[in-house]
Amino acid sequence: MPDKRLFGALLVGWLLLFQYLGNSTFGYVDTPSLFAWMDYAYSMLEDDRHCRYIPLVVLALFWWKRRQLWALPKRPWWPALGMVIGALLLHLAGLMMQQTRVSIVAFFLGLYGLTGLVWGRAWLCASFFPFVLFAFCVPLGTLADTITFPLRMLVTNLSVGIARDGLGIDVVKVGTQIFDSQRLFNFDVAPACSGIRSLTALLALTTIYGFVTFKAGWKRLLMVLIAAPLAVIGNVARITGVIITADAFGQRAGTRFHDGAGFVTFAVALACVMALGYWLREDRQPALAEGAAK
Repeated sequence: MPDKRLFGALLVGWLLLFQYLGNSTFGYVDTPSLFAWMDYAYSMLEDDRHCRYIPLVVLALFWWKRRQLWALPKRPWWPALGMVIGALLLHLAGLMMQQTRVSIVAFFLGLYGLTGLVWGRAWLCASFFPFVLFAFCVPLGTLADTITFPLRMLVTNLSVGIARDGLGIDVVKVGTQIFDSQRLFNFDVAPACSGIRSLTALLALTTIYGFVTFKAGWKRLLMVLIAAPLAVIGNVARITGVIITADAFGQRAGTRFHDGAGFVTFAVALACVMALGYWLREDRQPALAEGAAK
């Protein structure tokens, strides 16, 4: 790797900037450090704790692609300086608006630009993935409510519709609450039951799987897009199972089913991802075409 010292110096300067001038909100955690704010945000909500592990995943993927990256022609590429300047302006806007999430985006965008500035356009193209995974380092926090509430309503409506109209179970919904007419069981599809955790996990996994496995852009995009319907289907199956179990055996049995079924539905979703990946696998296409010709 040429110009390692140059990149190291630029990286240290970039890190120091966000360490000492990275955060302008002091109401929740009194620190100017972007990284300390990120650590605080990740510890506040369980739905954001996965963010801590994304840098390790990115480093592992860089190591996996190391031979490809080492083989690239490397030379300074000055247009990437525009990306760094844009990241600085974005960070300044984040400081002025007191939106630290904007500064997180600016930090990773500028870091990406610095690698292109030192090692060139070919490096930027080859390292776009896994750099794009840093998007999962932005904590949702209270912004997750704008996603979880529609998901809760969707899961509630679909589950009750299947149980009541499809299976003939006496079940009623009021908002996100589900109960039978005699009030023998009563459940609430809470934010934790919206499916946001499984959606985030599946989206990260399908993104990694799609980019690692396929070269065609439409196949990668399909693997990314499949995460949302799989997460919804899995959560609907889980809540429908809760209704069926509670109707047959009572509230406690429904609660036990709810607590134990999460891993099963997630495993089924992963199996569906792997099955789709196998069906789309590029080394199968010539064999399928040859078989069709025969």
